[in-house]
Amino acid sequence: MLQESSQQKELLVDQGTLLEWYRQMVLIRRFEQRSAELYQLGKIGGFLHLYIGQEAVAVGSIAARQEGDHVITAYRDHGHSLAVGTDAKLVMAELLGKETGVSKGRGGSMHLANVERQYWGGYAIVGGHLPLGVGIALAEQYKGTANAVLCYFGDGASNIGYFHESMNLAGVWDLPIVFILENNQYGMGTSTVRSSAAASMLDRAPAYGMVGKMVDGMDVLDVYAATRDALSAIRAGEGPQFLEVITYRFEGHSMGDPLRYRSKDEVAKWREEDPIGVLVRHMTGEYQIAQNQLDKIDESVEEEIAEAVQFAEESPKPALDTLFDNIYVEA
Repeated sequence: MLQESSQQKELLVDQGTLLEWYRQMVLIRRFEQRSAELYQLGKIGGFLHLYIGQEAVAVGSIAARQEGDHVITAYRDHGHSLAVGTDAKLVMAELLGKETGVSKGRGGSMHLANVERQYWGGYAIVGGHLPLGVGIALAEQYKGTANAVLCYFGDGASNIGYFHESMNLAGVWDLPIVFILENNQYGMGTSTVRSSAAASMLDRAPAYGMVGKMVDGMDVLDVYAATRDALSAIRAGEGPQFLEVITYRFEGHSMGDPLRYRSKDEVAKWREEDPIGVLVRHMTGEYQIAQNQLDKIDESVEEEIAEAVQFAEESPKPALDTLFDNIYVEA
């Protein structure tokens, strides 16, 4: 709910790009909604953390990366997996614990990955992936490439040791990494106001020698512009970057969350800035895209989700004799 930036107003993208972003965001939204239904039917086990409301963050930032850039995130990872281009069938199969899933049914919702797309997961331990993201950035620095890392995490992870150690080393070693804090206002059921002694999370960036920027996470255009500029700064030798992306999850922390810690008025206010609705306003407004084009995308996404669910449900479960496969890397 930030004011529209002058950077966003100046941003020029073509209609084809906006339509593709719309397709991705609607795909993520429908995928999440269908996943919630399957969970309630008992077809998805374990934990399920939905990304509904935060779609613009993954889509806008990943759209800014170049070939060779890496993506790593935490357990709310369905949106990032789809945004990098992972087939929805394979992601849905993983959620259902099937052999055809991206992790062969062994990882489930919180452990998605796509090696071909430089997408490394999907980690269930809060903040545990932050040092891994720094390690990937260090590897690229050693190799002398122009590749960078997009490292996503939630506001709750910014209060633990992994965060501060990772930020410190990235700053000390001047690593090519963008720390993307998806501030959805709550760490599980605790407001950021109650859990953080720092008045602004953005203030943590200068402590480690980084440039920080606050971004409107409900507007895919603003997310794209900020991430594009952060990556450009890294490639220009300006060191690691930090983005605090202000967003909001419309659903609970996970499927078992009764949402008693926030008011209906608060949720309703944020829903007025639904990221898909914000994008539609841009598209039908200044970009003059016809509504029937969006309707066609909606229909194709519904078909894609239906096919993904059918594929997942018809796929086999992992065979019992494969229980100990893929534990060690074979030489």
